[in-house]
Amino acid sequence: MNHHNPRRKKQKLTPESQFRSTLDHCTRTKNLSAAISLYESSPSQTLTLNNINSFLYICSESLSDPANLPSAVEFGFKLFHDHNKENFKPNEATLTALARLASAKGDGDYAFQLAKSVKNYAAAPKLRTFSPALICYCGGGEADKAYEVEKHVESVGLRLEESELAALLKVSVETEREEKVYEYLHKMRRILREVNESTVVIIENWFRGKNATDVGSVNLDPNRIKEAITMNGGGYHGLGWLGEGEWVPRRSNIASDGKCCACVDQLVCVDIDREETEKFAQSIASLAMERELQTNFKEFQDWLGQHSEYETVIDGANIGLYQQNFAEGGFSIAQLDAVVKEVYSKSKKQPLVVLHKKRVRSLLEDASKRELVEEWMDKGVLYGTPYGSNDDWYWLYAAVKLKCLLVTNDEMRDHIFELLGSNFFFRWKERHQIRYTFMKNSLKLIMPPSYSLVIQESEKGSWHVPIAGEVSDECLRNWLCVSRSKSHEAGEIANKNHLANGE
Repeated sequence: MNHHNPRRKKQKLTPESQFRSTLDHCTRTKNLSAAISLYESSPSQTLTLNNINSFLYICSESLSDPANLPSAVEFGFKLFHDHNKENFKPNEATLTALARLASAKGDGDYAFQLAKSVKNYAAAPKLRTFSPALICYCGGGEADKAYEVEKHVESVGLRLEESELAALLKVSVETEREEKVYEYLHKMRRILREVNESTVVIIENWFRGKNATDVGSVNLDPNRIKEAITMNGGGYHGLGWLGEGEWVPRRSNIASDGKCCACVDQLVCVDIDREETEKFAQSIASLAMERELQTNFKEFQDWLGQHSEYETVIDGANIGLYQQNFAEGGFSIAQLDAVVKEVYSKSKKQPLVVLHKKRVRSLLEDASKRELVEEWMDKGVLYGTPYGSNDDWYWLYAAVKLKCLLVTNDEMRDHIFELLGSNFFFRWKERHQIRYTFMKNSLKLIMPPSYSLVIQESEKGSWHVPIAGEVSDECLRNWLCVSRSKSHEAGEIANKNHLANGE
């Protein structure tokens, strides 16, 4: 007889483990009614914060089913109030789940109060904690309260994402706040690369409405608009709705040269604005000063101040070492020379080649290369970075400070670029970096794209919105093109001429 069956013994769970195991199962299957019966049949069970959060999670996950909604809300709040008397300290997950329940009940005020209370428990707030209040207010048409949540979210250092911005845009359209609609389109432009179809529909609805037709300015000085666009780095002016008359929203594609196929407006490759450029250059300089010999970098800054005529900076080491044999110390001056010549032939201006002094010295010691290096030095093409320095700081600073193009295949993901940790680094690179390849010794420069994948506002006041979706070629991507009917007619004529000339 087998009295000692270890497997049978193992199945005898303590009431606590049995409770936990059942609760885990309810959480996995998101089974609300099983969770409620478990809670009611275990009155003596002392709940941990994790247990309470599991129950609340099941409640908040059941909200999408209208049949479950009333009992999920009722049970969630009962549970919270039953345990809130004890020495109970909720965390961010507890308060987020409760805020979702309050929002489902249509109580945005309580959802907002719960979200704000996170700081009382020394927990870090997250966007998901505030989202329920914001979505609840937007859904109920309470625009001012929704704007207040947004202000609070920004004051605690969080940033809204597309679903919150879309809700704010929608409530602004519904309550006819044209200045807010304008503001949210610009917030989307700053944060999103492309926009989901559901958000595009909200944008289209705005432009089709009477309210959009009625707003617009026709007497803004064109020079002021141009200057604003330049200040902002291109792609928008931010001065408010322009033009007059009805808007025509259409779906369109953008040709590879950046022209809209519907209204023939020219889209641009958007740069970071002047203020960001200045900030970016300063942060590179201050990090370089911490890590380089201050006097060396300061000397370079002064030198650059006197030689600000460059339009292209070349990362000399990156090109000279491209596809060379490191073991043999290979450095191809022919590749570097090809890039210098190609850049000069394109722009009729000499580039600035940044190269380490040690490398310059070894090139000068080689009789076959000396003449070319000396010629570069005479023409002011070459800057030798000092011994012991990291030349990355030098070429990056020069390219940003002088608003130049930069020839390098460096992905700029190293530690030095991580230190900059700036959200506009990606935008800057897209606009300024020229990549290159050498196929069978022939050089090909890969220029920055002719336009950026981002919402754009033109100096005529038309809008272009990139629609999210996987495409094999950017020319196939759908965009929403919105222009006033007057400029729309002009665009139609231009487009016909374009086609007639076989362009």
